[in-house]
Amino acid sequence: MNVGCWGISGMRKWRAALVLAVLILLGAGPALAGEASGLPLPRFVSLRSDEVNVRAGPGQRYPIDWIYSRKDLPVEVIAEFEAWRKIRDWQGTEGWVHQSMLSGRRMMVVIGGQRILRGGDTDSADTLALVEAGVLGRLLQCPRNREYCRVEVNQIQGWFKRDEIWGVYKGEWIE
Repeated sequence: MNVGCWGISGMRKWRAALVLAVLILLGAGPALAGEASGLPLPRFVSLRSDEVNVRAGPGQRYPIDWIYSRKDLPVEVIAEFEAWRKIRDWQGTEGWVHQSMLSGRRMMVVIGGQRILRGGDTDSADTLALVEAGVLGRLLQCPRNREYCRVEVNQIQGWFKRDEIWGVYKGEWIE
């Protein structure tokens, strides 16, 4: 059988290139290539794993600056490049991580000093727990035009003031 100058593997590569070109022309290129998500920037997400490499730039060729070892840590996505996300943590540290290491699960971290986890969304609500700065929790609800957000910390659900936690924007509401 004569397959010409392309050979069998050459024909397969040519066909694959043609299919990719057609998909790009049809607008599927960014989705296939893992391009920017189209989601708003900045936005809060959390770390998917207990070990997340943070790089100096958007790609594996960039050196690892440090490694997060805290699953569910909330981070803020501040830029995107292909499948890479530039993130900032609650202490202001920035770097690049692969999108696969991030989750849309909304988390929060207690900031400042020791905080009161309350049983309701008022200053007079009962104290459920005293929580130290740096403790992580799940962000459950931040009602519109309210000063408090409902969270879960160590299987206890309660309320923190927005300015006592990091992981939600000032005017953002979460239902």
